[in-house]
Amino acid sequence: MPKQMSDPQQQVGITAVGSLLPDEVLSSDRLQQEVAGSSGFALPPTLLKQATGIVTRRIADEGTFASTLAVGAARRALAAAELDPLDIDLLLFASASRDMVEPATAHIVQAELGSRAHALDVTNACNSFVNGIDLARVMILAGRARRALVVTGETPSRAMHRAPAGFAEFRSGFAGYTFGDAGAAVVLEAVERGGILDVDSETYSEHWAVGGIPGGGSRHPRGDEYTYFRGDGRELRGVFEKAGTAVIDRTLHRTGMEWDSFAKVLVHQVTVPYLERFAELTGVPAEKLVVTVPELGNVASASIGVQLERVYGELCPGDRVLFVGLGGGISIMTMIWEKS
Repeated sequence: MPKQMSDPQQQVGITAVGSLLPDEVLSSDRLQQEVAGSSGFALPPTLLKQATGIVTRRIADEGTFASTLAVGAARRALAAAELDPLDIDLLLFASASRDMVEPATAHIVQAELGSRAHALDVTNACNSFVNGIDLARVMILAGRARRALVVTGETPSRAMHRAPAGFAEFRSGFAGYTFGDAGAAVVLEAVERGGILDVDSETYSEHWAVGGIPGGGSRHPRGDEYTYFRGDGRELRGVFEKAGTAVIDRTLHRTGMEWDSFAKVLVHQVTVPYLERFAELTGVPAEKLVVTVPELGNVASASIGVQLERVYGELCPGDRVLFVGLGGGISIMTMIWEKS
């Protein structure tokens, strides 16, 4: 259970943020009609919308890739920071999605941006982006980088089985119908005050097989049937409910903070019922949350980045934000950040 309270004499903070959403909007009702029409079985009206609380999501078109969304978000973050790509000396592509197995998508992003930074991928399902922020922070503290750009480009909608062979296949891939696409990026560098104050995480790898996209690796290198998301949504939710609250309780106890200590609480959002259950179990006040899932669906590791971009301009120096990351595998992560 790695955890760390930062040395107040050495602080690294987020100094700019950007996000990007694809133009195409796909409603849950239209998606359900498409799935039922292509598969030939009937579904209760508005099933997807009622079960998930997701009304719409954004979908990347055929010419838009994970790197495309990451580059767009990165350019916005760099513009907000008034930086050139050559001002960055560490570039992390931290995402559950990628353009291809090899090379690392970070190199594709770097080539598009025109940066010369040390570039690599960080992958840990929907926790990838928060893990990337933490890794960038540690590398800056270690003197390996001066200024980092952490980006994510998520296209999980391509793992959505729009033409399942039957109801059983539809059910096994149901969690995939929550997906939407998005990109996000943050700039990290040394700050004189505030910054990332605390990081904690816990991993329950015995549950790694509960859900995921099995194709593309050495186990299933070929075969379209392995490219779709499969998982037991109820089991995933059960693990998160038990594990997630323990990490949050530990973080609050160790830091001496309470919910009133935070201007906002940004939590990875899968469905509306998941988010409501999170609020119920943790006691976080509803006004602290930045709710995006009804509009955008589950945008994987871009979730927290998109939320942060939406509230960043409203935050004042000294405001603290709690990030709560949840990822398949299964991992839980908290991060406390104070705006400089």
